Amino acid sequence: MNTQKTSQNTLDEIKVSLNLKLAALWASLMFLYIYVDYFHLFMPGALEDLLADKVFVFEITQGFLLTTLALMTIPALMIFLSVALPAKINRRANIIVATIYIPYTLFNLAGDAWMHMVLGAVVEVVLLCLIIRYAWKWPRTQV
Repeated sequence: MNTQKTSQNTLDEIKVSLNLKLAALWASLMFLYIYVDYFHLFMPGALEDLLADKVFVFEITQGFLLTTLALMTIPALMIFLSVALPAKINRRANIIVATIYIPYTLFNLAGDAWMHMVLGAVVEVVLLCLIIRYAWKWPRTQV
C-alpha cells in the first residue's frame, strides 16, 4: 500500500490592478470593433456601397471619415488613459465614455444587421457594462 502524500500544486492568483483590467477591456472592445467592421466588408453589396461612396445611409466625405475616426479615437485612447489618469478622473472618464458608447454600439446595428454584427454588439455592450461596473466599484481608501 502506497502511503505517500501527493502534493497538490495550486496556481497563484496574481493581483491585476483595476487600471490594467480597464485597459484590457477597452483593448478587447477595440479589437471587436475592428473585426466587426472588417467582416462587414464580406457582406454582399458592402464593397459596391463603398465604391459608390456610401456607408449605410451616409455619404463618404472627409467630414464623415473625420467623425468616424474621432468616434473611434476615444475608446482607443481609453486604453492608455485607463492606466495613466489619476483614480478620480479615471473612474469618471470610464463611466462616462462607456455609457456613451453603449447607444453608439447599438446604433451600428441599424440597417441590415447580420448575426456576426449582433454577436459583436452584444459582446461589446457586455464589455462596456463591465467597464462601468469596475469603474463604479472603484476601491476607496479610508481617510
